[in-house]
Amino acid sequence: MTVYDELVARGLIAQVTNEEEIKNMVNNGKATFYIGFDPTADSLHVGHFMALCLMKRLQMAGNRPIALIGGGTAMVGDPSGRSDMRQMMTVETIQHNCDCFKKQMSRFIDFSEGKAMMVNNADWLLKLNYIELLREVGACFSVNRMLTAECYKQRMEKGLSFLEFNYMIMQSYDFYELFQKYGCNMQFGGDDQWSNMLGGTELIRRKLGKDAHAMTITLLLNSEGKKMGKTQSGAVWLDPEKTSPFEFYQYWRNVADADVLKCLRMLTFLPIEQIDEMDQWEGSQLNKAKEILAFELTSLVHGEEEANKAQEASKALFGGGGDSANMPSFELTDDDFEDGKIGILAMLQKCGLAPSRSEARRNVEQGGVSVEGIQIKDIKAEFTKDQIGADGIIVKRGKKNFMKIMV
Repeated sequence: MTVYDELVARGLIAQVTNEEEIKNMVNNGKATFYIGFDPTADSLHVGHFMALCLMKRLQMAGNRPIALIGGGTAMVGDPSGRSDMRQMMTVETIQHNCDCFKKQMSRFIDFSEGKAMMVNNADWLLKLNYIELLREVGACFSVNRMLTAECYKQRMEKGLSFLEFNYMIMQSYDFYELFQKYGCNMQFGGDDQWSNMLGGTELIRRKLGKDAHAMTITLLLNSEGKKMGKTQSGAVWLDPEKTSPFEFYQYWRNVADADVLKCLRMLTFLPIEQIDEMDQWEGSQLNKAKEILAFELTSLVHGEEEANKAQEASKALFGGGGDSANMPSFELTDDDFEDGKIGILAMLQKCGLAPSRSEARRNVEQGGVSVEGIQIKDIKAEFTKDQIGADGIIVKRGKKNFMKIMV
């Protein structure tokens, strides 16, 4: 199976500009391609995960990735997939986020000499002369055509700022610049970026008379059509300080039955034949598939040692043996106790299992709270330091939220 055929088999490819040419380039290691990452936070998240995996796959096949950090475009803001305008960021914040991205990307991409590059579009976008840009680049874009792009259409009713309207031109200019400087002949991105990417291929054709190519990746959606990578507490981050390896593992361990095989195909590096055999799995076998998915992805992002710890902690918590030492924990201080005791509602709120005391009360009254496997039904239940003990106690809210409470 060729590299391109495997991308198709894994369900990764959404749209391409010239399939035969792209097949030839990708299969023969002739692609110098880029994917853009706007540094809107100090960590990459699951939404970036598939792009990183694609870069890794193509680099393994001899192609050369360019990770483009959008230090310049982040000052404009991408309207794609948004109903409101992004918050403006300072130059210092953008630079800090760029530094964080490179560290995380290095787990996926080999940035050694000649293997891959990381560049920042602030290096050329911030130097642009406005009049010169209007004359040299603006003349190549049709406003009528731009307004038909999906990323703009969905914002027209609520209001699209002129600032954001320029985003397509900025992204197209990136491709034009990378084509000239580094021989970058392909751009990859999420399917919601298709219009912006076509703008880049058209700019290169009109200004240089040469062909460049674009391919979009299927967006990672669950069976309900919603973007994956969000929890009640927010995004699932790749930074272990923002989403712990255990929480990351549990996110994938708890995906819906209908999504597990799709995630295995799109995100893991397991042989496609092995995943195809799992198509017949059902019931408890699907739980095994989820454990494989969670372990593979946690290992990819945080390393095998952290993946093993997360797996052991998960088994300890959900009745399969394992080691409880690595499960999430919260340490109470002397100040948390009143007359040597702490109430169940205060405990739930302090450790973060409930956002408020009233929510904690509701959880207890509905029978959703247990301590060491025993359901707590009394909202006035209290615990002493001795009851918590040196090894701590496991407090659970619902089926999937838990914390080891220690003193």
